[in-house]
This record gives sequence, C-alpha cells and structure tokens, in this order.
Amino acid sequence: MNLTLDAVFANVIEDAPFEVSACTREEVGECYRFLKGFARDKVIYGINTGFGPMAQWRVDDRCLEDLQYNIIRSHATGAGEPLDDIYVKAAMIARVGTFLQARSGIHPEVVDLLVEFINRGVYPYIPCHGSVGASGDLVQLAHIALTLIGEGKVHYRGQWRPTLEVMDENGLKPMSIHIREGLSVTNGTSVMTGVAVVNQFYAERLLRWSALAAVWMNEIAASFDDWMCAPLNSVRRQHGQQVMAEWMRSMASGSRCLMKREHELYDPERNGQEVFEHKVQAYYSLRCTPQILGPVYDTLQASRRVLEGELNSACDNPIVDPVTRNVYHGGNFHGDYISLEQDKVKIAMVRLAMTAERQLNYLFHDRINGILPPFLNMGTLGLNYGMQACQFTATSTTAECQTLAMPNYVHSIPNNNDNQDIVSMGTNTALLTAKVIENAYQVMAIHFIALAQATDCLGIAGRLADATHRQYDNVRSIVPKFIADEPFYDRIAAVERYLKDNNIKTD
Repeated sequence: MNLTLDAVFANVIEDAPFEVSACTREEVGECYRFLKGFARDKVIYGINTGFGPMAQWRVDDRCLEDLQYNIIRSHATGAGEPLDDIYVKAAMIARVGTFLQARSGIHPEVVDLLVEFINRGVYPYIPCHGSVGASGDLVQLAHIALTLIGEGKVHYRGQWRPTLEVMDENGLKPMSIHIREGLSVTNGTSVMTGVAVVNQFYAERLLRWSALAAVWMNEIAASFDDWMCAPLNSVRRQHGQQVMAEWMRSMASGSRCLMKREHELYDPERNGQEVFEHKVQAYYSLRCTPQILGPVYDTLQASRRVLEGELNSACDNPIVDPVTRNVYHGGNFHGDYISLEQDKVKIAMVRLAMTAERQLNYLFHDRINGILPPFLNMGTLGLNYGMQACQFTATSTTAECQTLAMPNYVHSIPNNNDNQDIVSMGTNTALLTAKVIENAYQVMAIHFIALAQATDCLGIAGRLADATHRQYDNVRSIVPKFIADEPFYDRIAAVERYLKDNNIKTD
C-alpha cells in the first residue's frame, strides 16, 4: 500500500476516510509473527534491553511488558501548547504509513486503533516542545502512544477529555503490549512528517496565490507583458521559472491592462519621445516574478518527493525484516531529510512574504508607482489614511519571517548522555516553517486587499484578465471598496481564511 501526498491531503484537509487494505494488514501481521518467533533466544534492542544509553542492560524476561509501558510513560514529557488537530491527524497517518511497511514487528491491532482514532477524530494531546528529531520524535510520539494504551487525554469534538472515557464511548479498547509496541509507536519521524505534510499543502496553495498576485500587480502597473513570455523564460534552463511563467501567461489570458512592447516601443511612429513617462522595465518585484517564484516551485517539488518517501518509509529501529529473516539495528529514525527540506521550504516561504511586501510597498508608495494615491487612500488626504497602517503589519510580519529564516537543520545540540550526539531538530524546523507560512498568508491577505483597492483607484476592474477579475470580485465580496477609515483586523483575518480555504487553477 503506497500513500500518496495528494491522498493524505484529502485525509487531513478534507476528512476523507483513511483505509488500510486487508492485504497490507496481513503483511503487518506476518512481520509480527516473524518477530515473535525470531526474538525468543536473541538479544534485540528495545525488546529485552534498555533504551538509549541504557541498552547495555539486559531486561529480565519477567519485565518485558513493563519495559514497553515504561518507555511510553517516561517519555511523555512534552511542554508548551498542544499541536493543532490537523497536525496530530497528519502525524497519526504518517505513523500508520511507517507501520504499513511491515518492518516494525508490531501487532496489527496498533494499526487498527490508530486508524480508528484518525477516522473518528480522536486527537491525542501532543505538546509542541519535546523532540530533538534524532530517534525521531520520541517525546511527542510517546504522547500518541500514551493515548493508545488508554492514558492521557485527547481532543474529541472540541473538548479535552480523558482518553479511556472517549475510547469507551466509541467502543474502542487500548492496545496490548505483545513484543515491542511501546518502542515502535514512540520511535520515528512521524510528527515532523505530519507537520511537514500540512505545511506542504498550504505552501503549494500560497505559491499559486503569489503567481496570481504577480499578474495582478503587473496589470495595475500596465507593464509590458514580455517578462512572462515563453521565448524569454525558456532560454533560462530552470524548470521552475518556466512553469511559473506558463502559469502567469495562463492567468493573464484576456487581460487588457498589459501592454505590448512591440506596439509601444518597437514602433518608430510611437516611440519618438526623449524621456519615457511609462517605465520601460517594471521594478524587479513585478518583472522578475518568474525568476523569484521559480526556485520556490522547485523547492516545493523537492519537498513533495521527500515527504512521499517518508510517508512510505520504515523509520523505526530496529528494522524487522521477515523477507531476509533478520532484525537490523541502525538509524532510520533520524530526521535529517525532513529537517533539511523544511528549512528549504521555510526559506522559500520567507521569499514569498518578502516579495508580497515589496509589491505592497509599490502599491502604497505614490512617488514610486506614480499612478496611485498614497496608501491607496480614496478619502481626503491628511484626514483619511487608507491602508497606511496595514503596511506596518505587513512589514513587521515579514521581518519576523526573516528572523525565522535561520536554518534550524544546523542547530544540533548533543543530549541523551551524548548517545544522540548529532540531532536533526526536525520537528522544531517543521513548526517554525508552519509559523512562517502562517505569517506569509497574513501578508498575502493584506496584499490582496490592496490589489483590489488599487484596481478601484484606477477603475480598471473591467479590463483585468478573467483570473484576476474573479479574485477581485471574491476579495470585494469580503472587503468592499473603502473610503472612510475603519478597523482592518477582521477583514485581514477574513481574507486570510479565504486564501487558505480556496485554491486557484494554474492552467
């Protein structure tokens, strides 16, 4: 059974049911049965030894069940605010994805119970702090495991409740300890992967909005349209740039705002002036958008490949292989793949926020654009202020993004008696990326309000491309044209929700 990223998006975002085939479940059972026989007379980490630096101590056979419960209870030490349900759901799906590789040696009932939690909307309490991303997300996964044994608390139908109470209400029983269920549930990259999956969804959506904003900006500036043409972009041998230029040409279809260079500047009968009032080339934040957004596209495509690989990986330790009839000890739980990709996504999203902020500055700065009133103020200058204060919010939020752009992947601190002497900090990285994406949506929401207001300042709504006109109408249904000064915070939040909840076609 192969989990695709788009299918997981449907599970997480659209609440499509998560299903496991009978064949895949049987493979999980086969792996469990192999381990049960294989482990009888052998020393295997985490089955009859201690954990981490305590692996040098063998555990008495009479205490093996307690050993599995102990790793769950002792590692449920997270701190801070609980993760949102959407991240917890994605993390549980990622954990199931690991178990479906049939290399963990767990009893199939663990998969069954996790799937019930996913489909019934039972969300374990997982604090945001706790993982160093080395043995994966030990602490945060222990909080999931704690609820699977009927302890701790869960978020269910909007309320925090004791886990066992919710289980009883749903006719569910806590998982049993058979061989290594405690270690298997707590060991791996599933929380960082779950957060990264949600990040991927919203980052990809934000990139589409950024492309549309680029087209709309150039319409407002009445730019020459060759910045996005195929002959120009095709000779830069970068795939993402060419994709973005193609998206923008599609979005710009039907526009009567963009100008043709061959009509205005290449026609000798029309280009006789010595000083050109209209800019021969637009500012970089308008003209260079295929080149700016192209690397973002490529980055998200690379992240997509890594995420799909991780969703379908056995990120446990040790690896139980019924095919070769052996158990292998290593480090598949190490979170470097997710951490590095999330840092790349984070930096790319900062770039989107920076580009939107610079485009906003163009719209607000009358001495730069030369065609719009200061801060898109349609009232009385001096008495009214238009979107002046909105720029403060956009600038400060973008600045926070820039601060958060520091790569977390290189921020390793040894711990665990130096057993974990180099760690990935993958979950921290994914959560910082989530914060940057949230910030970027806020900046983009202000930007879309400004784009609609600038369109009305110029009276060009009827000349926009179909794609940008449609978004003009949608934004105006949320934020009507404004002349008098009014509070903006609810409007910004409403447009942010609109951008998150809606997608646009790119072809």
